[in-house]
Amino acid sequence: MRKKVTLKQLARELNLSISTVSKSLKNNPEISKKTIIRVHELADFYNYKPNALAVSLKSNKTKTIGVILPEILNHFFAKVLHGIEQEASRKGYKIVTCITNESYDKEVEYVEMLNHSSVDGFIVSLSQETQVFNKFEHFKKLKRDNVPIVMFDRVTEEIECDKVIVDDKQASEAAVNYLMDTGCKRIAVITTIDGLSVARLRLEGAKEAVATNNQISLIELSIKDSDSFEIEIEKFLDNNDIDAVLGVDEKAAAITINMSHKLGYKIPKDISVIGFTDGLLSKYSYPKLTTVSQHAEDIGAKAAQVLVNQLDDYVENYESKTEIVKTSLILRDSTC
Repeated sequence: MRKKVTLKQLARELNLSISTVSKSLKNNPEISKKTIIRVHELADFYNYKPNALAVSLKSNKTKTIGVILPEILNHFFAKVLHGIEQEASRKGYKIVTCITNESYDKEVEYVEMLNHSSVDGFIVSLSQETQVFNKFEHFKKLKRDNVPIVMFDRVTEEIECDKVIVDDKQASEAAVNYLMDTGCKRIAVITTIDGLSVARLRLEGAKEAVATNNQISLIELSIKDSDSFEIEIEKFLDNNDIDAVLGVDEKAAAITINMSHKLGYKIPKDISVIGFTDGLLSKYSYPKLTTVSQHAEDIGAKAAQVLVNQLDDYVENYESKTEIVKTSLILRDSTC
């Protein structure tokens, strides 16, 4: 195996100063083209790579972002992660990703681990337990250490940091307005993500949509036990006279369609269904699901962009901001 060559060795072999070799590798205009070519040729021959630790010590940066997600099997978070990685890579950053599986304890553990690994900043969507417990001390510690944080989707006002969100309340209100415009009058709101900030906002939006129309009835179903999603939704559909369902999450909407088939209801003739997140369940359900697209890749790219801008362009007394990504209602066969 060929031994790893150093900058010092390249300089010695080329009979140049270390500074000249370093500048040549960066194509610095101060150095002649002839010298730059010589340096690059020898560096390529030895497959020279800069020492990452030395670079980080010199610049006080690792060019690495810590990403903490609540889950990865969810299509939304997978697409957000893709957007983060693409934008971070474009800006010269690498990412380290940790999955909490909705656990507060794991979230605390990963925050501490990544911070000790000297990532330059964090992109985070809170775990379900963190939001339910309302405990954020691990992020407050990061803020005290002046570590930049960008939260997305599941956020909290307890932490003063940049945030990238969609207007969940407005998106839900628009979806219910669409159902009413197509003649639906007995609308159910079903969620399997109770306790999350996004679920609360989407329910608020649905309630606001029907608040001034006394001809519309709104009924809620919140299911906490993942083992009983199908049973609870089937029982709910069987025992309530409804003509539309807004699934606060994609899973709730997809299960609604399946249980409606089981009970003999026709979609959308008997029940119209709208869900959130334009994922695989939406595209491959039967009929295909009308859905609120949150443009997950755009959220990820925007989160990375906001963090990198903060890392690359330090501003004293930086004021955090909230970026809002617009949603789209994608009409498919599950609504009239």
